[in-house]
Amino acid sequence: MFQVRIHGRGGQGVVSGAEMLAHAAFAEGRFAQAFPSFGSERMGAPVMSFCRIDDREIRLREPVMAPDALIIQDPTLLHQVDLFQGLTADGYVLINSSRSLDELGLGELVRRLRPERLRAVPATELAREHVGRPLPNAALLGGFAALTRQVQLDSVIAAIRARFPEKVAATNVAAASAAFAAVATAEERAYA
Repeated sequence: MFQVRIHGRGGQGVVSGAEMLAHAAFAEGRFAQAFPSFGSERMGAPVMSFCRIDDREIRLREPVMAPDALIIQDPTLLHQVDLFQGLTADGYVLINSSRSLDELGLGELVRRLRPERLRAVPATELAREHVGRPLPNAALLGGFAALTRQVQLDSVIAAIRARFPEKVAATNVAAASAAFAAVATAEERAYA
């Protein structure tokens, strides 16, 4: 089972991002579940959402405590909350930022984990460029597909199209595709 924890703030699409990721896994014939963790928070408050993907039926229902991957939609949370708690040693980390991991103060994390599994992608900038709004969730799903290979970009695109009306979907697909390309290019450079 592959477990994902998504961190962000209310209003950034954390919950819909997890739901679209689960939809992408379903599109590939896999089992998936997505659910949020929040109370009465208001827009801008820290929010978590979870997604599990497996080739067998998933019976777990509790929050993801030992994620295989983290998607961090809001980098302002990096030093406010222990986002990396429970992350497996072989875990993946995708951060919404145009800054490098060292610039984000994550040098120790880079040394502790496998650096090829840690990426920053400017998802908010890509969303502004393609969607016209700073909603990074679809772009981050494209980056997630490139980084982890747990779902294919075509499945992410299908999930986005199922979630949004045609015009909104088209712009989010463009953002997801651009993020996929950015992370894939970074992967190629890491292995060159």
